[in-house]
Amino acid sequence: MSRSDRISARIDTTIAHSARMWDYWLGGKNYYEVDQIAGDQVRRIHPGILDYARADRAFLGRAVGYLAGEAGIRQFLDIGTGLPTSDNTHEVAQRIAPQSRIVYTDNDPIVLAHARALLTSTPEGATDYLDADLHDPEAILKGAAGTLDFSQPVAVMLLGIVMFVEDTDQALAIVKRLMDAVPSGSHLVLSHTITAPGLHDVDAAVEYWNSVGTPKLHQRTPEEVARFFEGLELLEPGVVSCSRWRPEPSPTGELPDEVAFYCGVARKP
Repeated sequence: MSRSDRISARIDTTIAHSARMWDYWLGGKNYYEVDQIAGDQVRRIHPGILDYARADRAFLGRAVGYLAGEAGIRQFLDIGTGLPTSDNTHEVAQRIAPQSRIVYTDNDPIVLAHARALLTSTPEGATDYLDADLHDPEAILKGAAGTLDFSQPVAVMLLGIVMFVEDTDQALAIVKRLMDAVPSGSHLVLSHTITAPGLHDVDAAVEYWNSVGTPKLHQRTPEEVARFFEGLELLEPGVVSCSRWRPEPSPTGELPDEVAFYCGVARKP
């Protein structure tokens, strides 16, 4: 069996998958009818879901832009990258610093099928892709060491992925293990869906998703999301809505509307 055949055999087109549904919301083409049906139903329950997807993607661009620019980071470990779209981590980073080195990690076979063709690199830098699961940080670190130098600062990026680890203590331990492996000056970039009073339509959308899709999504409160940054130096403006992390200035000076998807960036002292 060829490599492409092995990948295809792992793709289940009978159940909606988070990476494909996210791709559908962002206007991509790498999804199936089951993902579109589930995605449309989530939107009916909570119409603001498109704002989440767009806000999280825009946060990625601003965070990577800051790290590659002002912070001088040249290495990025992007875990749970999802399906490639425009302005991926390596594109943003290498536009600022062509010598940047990026390792993407995901365990969704459809992501794997597209990643090698789309995740290219500048001649000065490097990109690599690992077929690995966040639940196994040791395998991620071992695989990433072939491209990244763990004696130099690394940006560990966990956008919209830790929410698929059900147990909070386990999720905290995974993030801590990843940050323990990188030196001082490294950064953590993390985003996570939240639950809070007044977000009944969000909670209903998550409940629906968990009844039809995979992997299962686990909301946490803003205070629980903030725990992932304990022991690190949290950058301003702290743990906030993705739409409000260092947004582009508006003519009126007003902040963008909040979305129930929170994020933060922190430096390892």
